[in-house]
Amino acid sequence: MLKYLFVLFVFASVASAQNAIQKLVDAEHAFAQLAAEKGTKAAFLANMADGAVVFEPERTDARTVWEKRAASKSLLSWAPNFADISSDGKIGYTTGNWEYRPKGQDDTPVAFGDFITVWRLQPDGKYKWVIDIGVSHDKPLKYSTDWLTSTHRGAPEGAQVQLNSSIAGFAAVAKRSGMAAAYQKYAGDEIRSYREGRPPILGKSSVTKGSDADQREITVDITSKPVGDADLIYLLTGYTSKDPDGKIESGDTLQIWKFYNGKWRLVLDILKPVPTK
Repeated sequence: MLKYLFVLFVFASVASAQNAIQKLVDAEHAFAQLAAEKGTKAAFLANMADGAVVFEPERTDARTVWEKRAASKSLLSWAPNFADISSDGKIGYTTGNWEYRPKGQDDTPVAFGDFITVWRLQPDGKYKWVIDIGVSHDKPLKYSTDWLTSTHRGAPEGAQVQLNSSIAGFAAVAKRSGMAAAYQKYAGDEIRSYREGRPPILGKSSVTKGSDADQREITVDITSKPVGDADLIYLLTGYTSKDPDGKIESGDTLQIWKFYNGKWRLVLDILKPVPTK
């Protein structure tokens, strides 16, 4: 009997998580559909939470940016390709491809890239975005509307005990030995990593070895507070990096961490450089 009840509990938990992820993906699809019907400005304003941020390229208050932006006939279209959510359903993220048509729907796309949207559940039960960030890159072989989610189920029990030490540990290794070494120790096997001018770098083997591996030493500001209290958190903070030739780069970084199989793992990161003035 106890075994039967346990199976029912596990099944219900998995079903609840799948429903929450679908709701998140539906929110992203509705966001993009509103942009196609009413314009990008209207869509971004309608779906943003209070305090949302964008990058211009500096981190900037999103509402201020979008309220000042003129309405346009251009079309920014996008579709999620990956989504995940915390076990309590309060924080989630979607990421996928985008393309830009300067004259609207019937125009040929002239710019391409990938976006990351961080969502938070609002008191009314709806999801609104709090972070919109991404990269541009060359035209991909295919624009995809397919999406998937993580194969790892989060588990919040005991998660907060290790969180700060994991974030600090990653930062220490990255500063001492470079990003690839930090990924090797702290990245999840499904990590998605984003750099301006490049398609997403997918998987732990890609971020730690070969031509896609980031060998730069990087200093991450770990004084910023991570957001989230279950098994999925995000950290938005600053960074400064130095490549093997001594070139310095500074900007913002978004890290998303997930707790599964008893450990916190870095499952997504992006470096958003700010040009030197």
